[in-house]
Amino acid sequence: MTTGIAKPILSLSQIIQMNVGFLGLQFSFGLQQSNMSPIYSYLGADEAALPLLYLAGPMTGLLVQPIVGAMSDRTVSRWGRRTPYFLIGAILCSLSLLAMPYSSALWMAASLLWILDAANNITMEPYRAYVSDRLDTSQQPLGFLTQSAFAGLAQALSYLAPSILVFMGMNKDAVDGNAIPLITKVAFMIGAVLSLTTIVFSVMRVKELPLAAEQIAQMKAKAKGMGATLKEIWDAIVEMPTAMRQLALMKLFQWYGMVCYWQYITYSLARTLFDTADVTSTGYRDAVLLNGQIGGFYNAVAFVGGLALVPFARRYGSKVMHAVCLTLAGLGMLALPGIHDKWLLFVPMIGIGVGWASIMGNPYVMLANSIPPARTGVYMGIFNMFIVIPMLIQSATLGWIYDHLLNRDPRNVIMLAGALLICAAVATLFVKVPKHAPGTE
Repeated sequence: MTTGIAKPILSLSQIIQMNVGFLGLQFSFGLQQSNMSPIYSYLGADEAALPLLYLAGPMTGLLVQPIVGAMSDRTVSRWGRRTPYFLIGAILCSLSLLAMPYSSALWMAASLLWILDAANNITMEPYRAYVSDRLDTSQQPLGFLTQSAFAGLAQALSYLAPSILVFMGMNKDAVDGNAIPLITKVAFMIGAVLSLTTIVFSVMRVKELPLAAEQIAQMKAKAKGMGATLKEIWDAIVEMPTAMRQLALMKLFQWYGMVCYWQYITYSLARTLFDTADVTSTGYRDAVLLNGQIGGFYNAVAFVGGLALVPFARRYGSKVMHAVCLTLAGLGMLALPGIHDKWLLFVPMIGIGVGWASIMGNPYVMLANSIPPARTGVYMGIFNMFIVIPMLIQSATLGWIYDHLLNRDPRNVIMLAGALLICAAVATLFVKVPKHAPGTE
Protein backbone atom coordinates (compact mmCIF):
# COMPACT_ATOMS: atom_id res chain seq x y z
CA MET A 1 0.00 0.00 0.00
CA THR A 2 1.52 3.29 -1.04
CA THR A 3 0.83 6.67 0.44
CA GLY A 4 -1.92 8.43 -1.45
CA ILE A 5 -1.00 11.94 -0.35
CA ALA A 6 2.40 13.45 -1.07
CA LYS A 7 4.38 14.19 2.05
CA PRO A 8 5.23 17.89 2.26
CA ILE A 9 8.76 18.94 3.11
CA LEU A 10 8.67 20.29 6.65
CA SER A 11 10.75 23.12 8.04
CA LEU A 12 13.29 22.46 10.78
CA SER A 13 10.94 24.24 13.19
CA GLN A 14 8.10 21.86 12.33
CA ILE A 15 10.33 18.80 12.71
CA ILE A 16 11.39 20.07 16.13
CA GLN A 17 7.79 20.74 17.18
CA MET A 18 6.62 17.27 16.15
CA ASN A 19 9.34 15.75 18.33
CA VAL A 20 8.80 17.85 21.47
CA GLY A 21 6.59 15.04 22.78
CA PHE A 22 9.69 12.89 22.94
CA LEU A 23 10.95 15.25 25.64
CA GLY A 24 8.23 14.15 28.06
CA LEU A 25 8.40 10.51 27.02
CA GLN A 26 12.16 10.30 27.49
CA PHE A 27 12.09 12.33 30.73
CA SER A 28 10.04 9.44 32.09
CA PHE A 29 12.58 6.89 30.85
CA GLY A 30 15.41 8.94 32.34
CA LEU A 31 13.71 8.95 35.73
CA GLN A 32 13.49 5.16 35.56
CA GLN A 33 17.12 4.74 34.51
CA SER A 34 18.50 6.98 37.25
CA ASN A 35 16.11 6.29 40.12
CA MET A 36 14.57 2.82 40.01
CA SER A 37 17.63 0.95 41.32
CA PRO A 38 17.94 3.36 44.29
CA ILE A 39 14.17 3.19 44.96
CA TYR A 40 14.31 -0.60 44.94
CA SER A 41 17.31 -0.49 47.27
CA TYR A 42 15.63 1.93 49.68
CA LEU A 43 12.72 -0.54 49.86
CA GLY A 44 15.03 -3.45 50.69
CA ALA A 45 16.00 -5.09 47.37
CA ASP A 46 19.19 -7.16 47.06
CA GLU A 47 21.67 -6.12 44.34
CA ALA A 48 21.55 -9.49 42.59
CA ALA A 49 17.74 -9.26 42.35
CA LEU A 50 17.76 -5.99 40.39
CA PRO A 51 17.55 -7.60 36.91
CA LEU A 52 14.39 -9.50 37.91
CA LEU A 53 12.83 -6.34 39.35
CA TYR A 54 13.38 -4.67 35.99
CA LEU A 55 11.35 -7.33 34.15
CA ALA A 56 8.49 -4.85 33.71
CA GLY A 57 10.19 -3.03 30.84
CA PRO A 58 11.00 -5.98 28.59
CA MET A 59 7.82 -7.91 29.36
CA THR A 60 5.46 -5.02 28.65
CA GLY A 61 7.48 -4.10 25.59
CA LEU A 62 7.30 -7.64 24.27
CA LEU A 63 3.54 -7.85 24.81
CA VAL A 64 2.40 -4.29 24.15
CA GLN A 65 4.51 -2.71 21.43
CA PRO A 66 4.02 -5.14 18.52
CA ILE A 67 0.28 -5.25 19.21
CA VAL A 68 -0.05 -1.48 19.53
CA GLY A 69 2.13 -0.97 16.45
CA ALA A 70 -0.05 -3.29 14.38
CA MET A 71 -3.24 -1.73 15.74
CA SER A 72 -2.03 1.77 14.91
CA ASP A 73 -1.37 0.66 11.31
CA ARG A 74 -5.08 -0.24 11.10
CA THR A 75 -6.56 2.66 13.06
CA VAL A 76 -8.91 5.09 11.32
CA SER A 77 -10.28 7.74 13.67
CA ARG A 78 -11.25 11.38 13.73
CA TRP A 79 -8.14 12.06 15.83
CA GLY A 80 -5.73 10.34 13.44
CA ARG A 81 -3.93 7.06 13.00
CA ARG A 82 -1.31 7.28 15.77
CA THR A 83 -2.56 10.16 17.96
CA PRO A 84 -5.02 8.14 20.13
CA TYR A 85 -2.14 5.95 21.29
CA PHE A 86 0.04 8.97 22.15
CA LEU A 87 -2.64 10.47 24.37
CA ILE A 88 -3.73 7.26 26.14
CA GLY A 89 -0.12 6.36 26.88
CA ALA A 90 0.75 9.87 28.10
CA ILE A 91 -2.16 9.98 30.56
CA LEU A 92 -1.30 6.57 32.05
CA CYS A 93 2.37 7.52 32.22
CA SER A 94 1.64 10.73 34.12
CA LEU A 95 -0.52 8.94 36.70
CA SER A 96 2.14 6.26 37.25
CA LEU A 97 4.92 8.83 37.68
CA LEU A 98 2.87 10.64 40.31
CA ALA A 99 2.38 7.42 42.29
CA MET A 100 5.84 5.82 41.96
CA PRO A 101 7.83 7.71 44.64
CA TYR A 102 5.05 7.09 47.16
CA SER A 103 5.64 3.33 47.01
CA SER A 104 5.64 1.87 50.50
CA ALA A 105 6.84 -1.63 49.59
CA LEU A 106 8.95 -3.35 46.97
CA TRP A 107 5.95 -5.05 45.36
CA MET A 108 4.20 -1.68 44.97
CA ALA A 109 7.16 -0.05 43.20
CA ALA A 110 7.58 -3.08 40.92
CA SER A 111 3.84 -3.09 40.08
CA LEU A 112 3.82 0.61 39.25
CA LEU A 113 6.85 0.10 37.02
CA TRP A 114 4.82 -2.44 35.02
CA ILE A 115 2.06 0.12 34.48
CA LEU A 116 4.53 2.90 33.71
CA ASP A 117 6.40 0.82 31.16
CA ALA A 118 3.18 -0.32 29.53
CA ALA A 119 2.11 3.33 29.20
CA ASN A 120 5.44 4.34 27.69
CA ASN A 121 5.26 1.42 25.27
CA ILE A 122 1.75 2.41 24.14
CA THR A 123 3.22 5.77 23.10
CA MET A 124 6.69 4.83 21.87
CA GLU A 125 6.33 2.88 18.63
CA PRO A 126 3.29 4.76 17.27
CA TYR A 127 5.38 7.90 17.87
CA ARG A 128 8.26 6.54 15.83
CA ALA A 129 5.82 5.41 13.14
CA TYR A 130 4.29 8.91 13.16
CA VAL A 131 7.69 10.39 12.27
CA SER A 132 8.13 7.89 9.46
CA ASP A 133 4.55 8.55 8.24
CA ARG A 134 4.85 12.32 8.36
CA LEU A 135 8.29 12.88 6.84
CA ASP A 136 9.53 12.44 3.31
CA THR A 137 12.29 9.82 2.98
CA SER A 138 14.88 12.57 2.55
CA GLN A 139 13.93 14.07 5.93
CA GLN A 140 13.63 10.88 7.96
CA PRO A 141 17.27 10.86 9.15
CA LEU A 142 16.79 14.40 10.44
CA GLY A 143 13.48 13.40 12.05
CA PHE A 144 14.84 10.38 13.90
CA LEU A 145 18.05 12.10 14.97
CA THR A 146 15.98 15.06 16.21
CA GLN A 147 14.11 12.53 18.33
CA SER A 148 17.50 11.36 19.53
CA ALA A 149 18.45 14.91 20.45
CA PHE A 150 15.24 15.39 22.43
CA ALA A 151 15.85 12.06 24.16
CA GLY A 152 19.28 13.34 25.19
CA LEU A 153 17.92 16.66 26.43
CA ALA A 154 15.04 15.04 28.33
CA GLN A 155 17.21 12.45 30.01
CA ALA A 156 19.85 15.06 30.87
CA LEU A 157 17.17 17.08 32.64
CA SER A 158 15.71 14.02 34.38
CA TYR A 159 19.12 12.87 35.61
CA LEU A 160 20.00 16.38 36.80
CA ALA A 161 16.61 17.17 38.37
CA PRO A 162 17.56 15.98 41.90
CA SER A 163 20.85 17.91 41.83
CA ILE A 164 19.06 21.03 40.55
CA LEU A 165 16.55 20.71 43.39
CA VAL A 166 19.41 20.46 45.90
CA PHE A 167 21.03 23.54 44.31
CA MET A 168 17.72 25.35 44.74
CA GLY A 169 17.76 24.63 48.48
CA MET A 170 16.19 21.21 49.06
CA ASN A 171 17.92 18.92 51.57
CA LYS A 172 19.49 15.92 49.80
CA ASP A 173 19.25 13.86 52.99
CA ALA A 174 15.57 14.56 53.69
CA VAL A 175 13.68 11.28 53.27
CA ASP A 176 10.18 9.98 53.90
CA GLY A 177 9.20 7.04 56.09
CA ASN A 178 10.28 4.60 53.37
CA ALA A 179 13.75 6.20 53.02
CA ILE A 180 12.87 7.66 49.59
CA PRO A 181 14.42 11.17 49.25
CA LEU A 182 12.00 14.06 48.91
CA ILE A 183 13.97 15.35 45.90
CA THR A 184 13.09 12.08 44.14
CA LYS A 185 9.39 12.69 44.75
CA VAL A 186 9.53 16.20 43.30
CA ALA A 187 11.48 14.99 40.24
CA PHE A 188 8.77 12.42 39.50
CA MET A 189 6.07 15.10 39.83
CA ILE A 190 7.87 17.20 37.24
CA GLY A 191 8.04 14.16 34.96
CA ALA A 192 4.29 13.59 35.30
CA VAL A 193 3.55 17.12 34.07
CA LEU A 194 6.02 16.97 31.17
CA SER A 195 4.83 13.55 30.00
CA LEU A 196 1.36 14.78 29.17
CA THR A 197 1.90 18.42 28.17
CA THR A 198 4.67 17.82 25.64
CA ILE A 199 2.78 15.05 23.84
CA VAL A 200 -0.31 17.24 23.57
CA PHE A 201 1.82 20.11 22.22
CA SER A 202 3.34 17.96 19.46
CA VAL A 203 0.13 16.40 18.21
CA MET A 204 -1.58 19.79 18.16
CA ARG A 205 1.25 21.63 16.39
CA VAL A 206 2.07 19.07 13.67
CA LYS A 207 -0.98 16.98 12.97
CA GLU A 208 -0.92 13.66 11.18
CA LEU A 209 -1.41 13.66 7.42
CA PRO A 210 -4.95 12.68 6.39
CA LEU A 211 -5.22 9.24 4.88
CA ALA A 212 -6.19 8.90 1.24
CA ALA A 213 -9.53 7.27 0.44
CA GLU A 214 -7.68 4.29 -1.07
CA GLN A 215 -5.67 3.81 2.12
CA ILE A 216 -8.76 3.97 4.31
CA ALA A 217 -10.58 1.46 2.12
CA GLN A 218 -7.65 -0.97 2.25
CA MET A 219 -7.35 -0.60 6.02
CA LYS A 220 -11.07 -1.16 6.59
CA ALA A 221 -10.98 -4.19 4.31
CA LYS A 222 -8.48 -5.92 6.57
CA ALA A 223 -9.75 -8.46 9.08
CA LYS A 224 -10.35 -7.01 12.51
CA GLY A 225 -9.96 -8.31 16.03
CA MET A 226 -7.07 -9.50 18.19
CA GLY A 227 -6.67 -12.69 16.15
CA ALA A 228 -6.17 -10.70 12.97
CA THR A 229 -3.71 -8.40 14.72
CA LEU A 230 -1.64 -11.32 16.02
CA LYS A 231 -1.70 -12.95 12.58
CA GLU A 232 -0.43 -9.73 11.02
CA ILE A 233 2.41 -9.62 13.54
CA TRP A 234 3.30 -13.25 12.78
CA ASP A 235 3.18 -12.67 9.01
CA ALA A 236 5.42 -9.63 9.40
CA ILE A 237 7.93 -11.68 11.41
CA VAL A 238 7.97 -14.41 8.75
CA GLU A 239 8.42 -11.83 5.97
CA MET A 240 10.92 -9.72 7.89
CA PRO A 241 13.49 -8.02 5.62
CA THR A 242 17.04 -9.38 5.77
CA ALA A 243 18.57 -6.17 7.08
CA MET A 244 16.12 -6.13 9.96
CA ARG A 245 17.06 -9.68 10.90
CA GLN A 246 20.74 -8.72 10.85
CA LEU A 247 20.07 -5.80 13.17
CA ALA A 248 18.82 -8.27 15.80
CA LEU A 249 22.34 -9.43 16.77
CA MET A 250 23.58 -5.87 17.14
CA LYS A 251 20.60 -5.05 19.34
CA LEU A 252 21.21 -8.13 21.52
CA PHE A 253 24.68 -6.92 22.52
CA GLN A 254 23.67 -3.27 22.62
CA TRP A 255 20.71 -3.52 24.95
CA TYR A 256 22.10 -6.22 27.24
CA GLY A 257 25.03 -3.87 27.82
CA MET A 258 22.98 -0.70 28.31
CA VAL A 259 20.67 -2.31 30.87
CA CYS A 260 23.68 -3.61 32.81
CA TYR A 261 25.04 -0.06 32.90
CA TRP A 262 21.79 1.57 34.09
CA GLN A 263 21.14 -1.01 36.79
CA TYR A 264 24.59 -1.01 38.39
CA ILE A 265 26.29 2.33 37.74
CA THR A 266 25.17 3.85 41.05
CA TYR A 267 26.49 0.86 42.99
CA SER A 268 29.77 1.03 41.07
CA LEU A 269 30.19 4.74 41.86
CA ALA A 270 29.35 4.14 45.53
CA ARG A 271 32.15 1.62 45.85
CA THR A 272 34.73 3.41 43.71
CA LEU A 273 34.34 6.97 44.93
CA PHE A 274 32.60 6.68 48.32
CA ASP A 275 33.83 3.25 49.48
CA THR A 276 30.37 2.08 50.55
CA ALA A 277 27.85 -0.63 49.76
CA ASP A 278 25.37 0.59 52.40
CA VAL A 279 22.30 2.00 50.63
CA THR A 280 21.22 3.86 53.78
CA SER A 281 24.48 5.81 54.00
CA THR A 282 25.14 9.41 53.03
CA GLY A 283 27.84 8.11 50.68
CA TYR A 284 25.27 6.09 48.73
CA ARG A 285 22.94 9.09 48.41
CA ASP A 286 25.96 11.08 47.20
CA ALA A 287 26.58 8.37 44.60
CA VAL A 288 22.96 8.67 43.45
CA LEU A 289 23.40 12.43 42.98
CA LEU A 290 26.75 11.92 41.23
CA ASN A 291 25.16 9.43 38.85
CA GLY A 292 22.55 12.07 38.12
CA GLN A 293 25.26 14.59 37.33
CA ILE A 294 27.35 12.40 35.04
CA GLY A 295 24.18 10.91 33.54
CA GLY A 296 22.89 14.39 32.88
CA PHE A 297 26.19 15.23 31.21
CA TYR A 298 26.21 12.21 28.90
CA ASN A 299 22.61 12.88 27.96
CA ALA A 300 23.48 16.53 27.25
CA VAL A 301 26.22 15.21 24.98
CA ALA A 302 23.57 13.01 23.35
CA PHE A 303 21.33 16.05 22.86
CA VAL A 304 24.05 17.90 20.96
CA GLY A 305 25.33 14.72 19.33
CA GLY A 306 21.90 13.76 18.01
CA LEU A 307 21.95 16.84 15.77
CA ALA A 308 25.70 16.80 15.12
CA LEU A 309 25.48 13.23 13.80
CA VAL A 310 23.09 14.22 10.99
CA PRO A 311 25.71 15.41 8.45
CA PHE A 312 28.06 12.53 9.33
CA ALA A 313 25.26 9.98 8.91
CA ARG A 314 24.45 11.48 5.51
CA ARG A 315 28.08 11.35 4.41
CA TYR A 316 29.27 8.05 5.85
CA GLY A 317 25.97 6.23 6.37
CA SER A 318 24.08 5.37 9.53
CA LYS A 319 25.72 1.94 9.78
CA VAL A 320 29.31 3.19 9.95
CA MET A 321 28.44 6.02 12.32
CA HIS A 322 26.58 3.67 14.65
CA ALA A 323 29.54 1.30 14.82
CA VAL A 324 31.92 4.17 15.64
CA CYS A 325 29.63 5.61 18.31
CA LEU A 326 29.07 2.24 20.00
CA THR A 327 32.81 1.69 20.15
CA LEU A 328 33.33 5.05 21.87
CA ALA A 329 30.60 4.22 24.39
CA GLY A 330 32.07 0.79 25.09
CA LEU A 331 35.55 2.20 25.70
CA GLY A 332 34.06 4.79 28.05
CA MET A 333 32.32 2.13 30.15
CA LEU A 334 35.46 0.00 30.32
CA ALA A 335 37.34 3.00 31.74
CA LEU A 336 34.80 3.97 34.43
CA PRO A 337 35.64 1.51 37.25
CA GLY A 338 39.28 2.62 37.20
CA ILE A 339 38.50 6.31 37.77
CA HIS A 340 38.60 7.61 41.35
CA ASP A 341 38.39 11.34 40.66
CA LYS A 342 34.87 12.71 40.31
CA TRP A 343 35.78 15.20 37.59
CA LEU A 344 37.61 12.66 35.45
CA LEU A 345 34.36 10.69 35.19
CA PHE A 346 33.07 13.24 32.72
CA VAL A 347 35.66 12.25 30.10
CA PRO A 348 34.30 8.73 29.37
CA MET A 349 30.79 10.20 29.58
CA ILE A 350 31.48 11.95 26.27
CA GLY A 351 31.83 8.58 24.56
CA ILE A 352 28.77 7.18 26.33
CA GLY A 353 26.76 10.25 25.33
CA VAL A 354 27.73 9.94 21.67
CA GLY A 355 26.85 6.26 21.78
CA TRP A 356 23.46 6.94 23.37
CA ALA A 357 22.68 9.59 20.73
CA SER A 358 23.38 7.04 18.02
CA ILE A 359 21.35 4.29 19.75
CA MET A 360 18.30 6.54 19.81
CA GLY A 361 18.55 7.51 16.15
CA ASN A 362 20.72 5.56 13.73
CA PRO A 363 19.16 2.07 14.10
CA TYR A 364 15.78 3.59 13.21
CA VAL A 365 17.24 5.23 10.11
CA MET A 366 18.59 1.82 9.06
CA LEU A 367 15.22 0.23 9.84
CA ALA A 368 13.20 2.84 7.91
CA ASN A 369 15.25 2.04 4.79
CA SER A 370 14.57 -1.67 5.20
CA ILE A 371 10.80 -2.01 5.71
CA PRO A 372 7.72 -1.36 3.53
CA PRO A 373 6.03 1.95 4.49
CA ALA A 374 2.57 0.35 4.72
CA ARG A 375 3.74 -1.83 7.62
CA THR A 376 5.76 0.76 9.50
CA GLY A 377 3.76 0.47 12.73
CA VAL A 378 3.94 -3.30 13.03
CA TYR A 379 7.63 -3.42 12.11
CA MET A 380 8.47 -0.63 14.56
CA GLY A 381 6.70 -2.70 17.20
CA ILE A 382 8.56 -5.86 16.22
CA PHE A 383 11.82 -3.91 16.18
CA ASN A 384 11.18 -3.15 19.82
CA MET A 385 11.26 -6.90 20.44
CA PHE A 386 14.94 -6.64 19.55
CA ILE A 387 15.23 -4.38 22.59
CA VAL A 388 13.05 -6.26 25.04
CA ILE A 389 14.28 -9.78 24.27
CA PRO A 390 17.88 -8.85 25.21
CA MET A 391 16.46 -7.26 28.35
CA LEU A 392 14.60 -10.47 29.18
CA ILE A 393 17.75 -12.49 28.61
CA GLN A 394 19.64 -10.05 30.84
CA SER A 395 17.00 -10.34 33.57
CA ALA A 396 17.15 -14.14 33.45
CA THR A 397 20.93 -14.50 33.36
CA LEU A 398 22.69 -11.59 35.03
CA GLY A 399 21.72 -12.54 38.58
CA TRP A 400 23.60 -15.83 38.25
CA ILE A 401 26.48 -14.16 36.40
CA TYR A 402 26.69 -11.48 39.11
CA ASP A 403 26.90 -14.07 41.89
CA HIS A 404 29.20 -16.62 40.19
CA LEU A 405 31.33 -14.84 37.57
CA LEU A 406 31.48 -11.17 38.54
CA ASN A 407 32.29 -11.64 42.23
CA ARG A 408 29.17 -9.65 43.24
CA ASP A 409 31.04 -6.49 42.25
CA PRO A 410 29.01 -3.88 40.32
CA ARG A 411 32.21 -2.48 38.82
CA ASN A 412 32.62 -5.73 36.90
CA VAL A 413 29.07 -5.34 35.54
CA ILE A 414 30.01 -1.94 34.11
CA MET A 415 33.05 -3.45 32.39
CA LEU A 416 30.87 -6.25 30.99
CA ALA A 417 28.55 -3.58 29.60
CA GLY A 418 31.45 -1.87 27.82
CA ALA A 419 32.64 -5.11 26.24
CA LEU A 420 29.13 -5.89 24.98
CA LEU A 421 28.80 -2.48 23.30
CA ILE A 422 32.02 -3.09 21.40
CA CYS A 423 30.61 -6.45 20.28
CA ALA A 424 27.49 -4.57 19.10
CA ALA A 425 29.69 -2.23 17.06
CA VAL A 426 31.27 -5.17 15.26
CA ALA A 427 27.87 -6.74 14.58
CA THR A 428 26.63 -3.46 13.07
CA LEU A 429 29.24 -3.62 10.33
CA PHE A 430 27.69 -6.84 9.00
CA VAL A 431 24.23 -5.33 8.43
CA LYS A 432 23.36 -4.87 4.75
CA VAL A 433 21.07 -1.82 4.61
CA PRO A 434 19.26 -1.22 1.27
CA LYS A 435 19.36 2.23 -0.31
CA HIS A 436 15.56 2.46 -0.51
CA ALA A 437 12.68 1.00 1.49
CA PRO A 438 10.84 -1.83 -0.31
CA GLY A 439 8.26 -0.48 -2.74
CA THR A 440 9.61 3.09 -2.81
CA GLU A 441 12.18 2.82 -5.60
